[in-house]
Amino acid sequence: MKIPSYLRDLEPLYRQDPRHAARAWFRQARYGLFLHYGLYSLVGRHEWVQYREKIPVAEYAKLAASFTAARFDAERIADCAVAAGMRYINLTTRHHDSFCLFRTSATEFQPLNTPCGRDLVAELVAACERRALGLCLYYSHGRDWRHPHAPNNDRWGGGARPEYEPPEPAYAGDTQHNLQHYLDFMTAQITELLTQYGPVAAIWLDGIGVPLHGDAAAFRCQELYDHIHRLQPQVLVSYKQGLTGTEDFFAPEQGLPAGTQDAKQRGRISGDKNQLLEVCTTMCPGSWGYMQAMSGRHLRAEQVWDKLREAGQQGYNLLLNTGPLPDGGLDPEDEPVLRAVGDRLRKEGFP
Repeated sequence: MKIPSYLRDLEPLYRQDPRHAARAWFRQARYGLFLHYGLYSLVGRHEWVQYREKIPVAEYAKLAASFTAARFDAERIADCAVAAGMRYINLTTRHHDSFCLFRTSATEFQPLNTPCGRDLVAELVAACERRALGLCLYYSHGRDWRHPHAPNNDRWGGGARPEYEPPEPAYAGDTQHNLQHYLDFMTAQITELLTQYGPVAAIWLDGIGVPLHGDAAAFRCQELYDHIHRLQPQVLVSYKQGLTGTEDFFAPEQGLPAGTQDAKQRGRISGDKNQLLEVCTTMCPGSWGYMQAMSGRHLRAEQVWDKLREAGQQGYNLLLNTGPLPDGGLDPEDEPVLRAVGDRLRKEGFP
């Protein structure tokens, strides 16, 4: 059994218990790079642009004809992460708009059917393996604005889908809607992500607000988690602040929600010091995907340093996001900041 490159330093533990080794690695990793990239990047008005502007499914899909990812350079991205002092990368393999960045037989909505013509996940897998970086794969689970049988507003409440008027014809009506079709679609895609590329560090699920406000049990998440661990026993599973409580680590946005009285926001996070935690935040205030209007207002090096200090004090990993430009290149406002923070980390260590 070949050990994943990112777990090489933990080989004896990996031979005994791959998942235990992965959890130990995650605790030591401390700092990772998040990348939100997709069709929404071409528009540059937030990754939720389809939802916010109620762009019809067929109209939004036309963006795929302009998706080239001409400057998406996995080697440069991985080099930047290493230079920044990061130990892992998390890429949006499929966001809420349902456009995939990988080769999949489950949908035509993927880069192989665009001018890009490449599997971006495969490229990043190879770059991370060469540098012993863990690769985590973001996957939108609770929300999908394209699949006919994804959670709808009739059953799951407003927020699951854009509020189209007249109703979006691509969606299954309430009487025809069958969530199982969507669950099967997701299982097929996550299976592809775990069988096409070699070792994966984590499957990072998003869209928890939908199951939290509906029948969470209908999503059968534990079955999915068990399936993931059967395919790759070292893979860690996260679903934001925790849906079932059996996730390997919890990953809320912006900060720890400890102290809130809202259980839906607090999720499963407790004060257990052994609990693995990660907080994601973004270089571009208010947006995870590229947002042209926020140019010049991104985090500076000292602000990133403060976030690393807070992460260390509160005992969580920091997953810091940048939204690549429409052509896939790293944002020139963020890359030098990330590298400058890495230089300081090498001189001073983590704050």
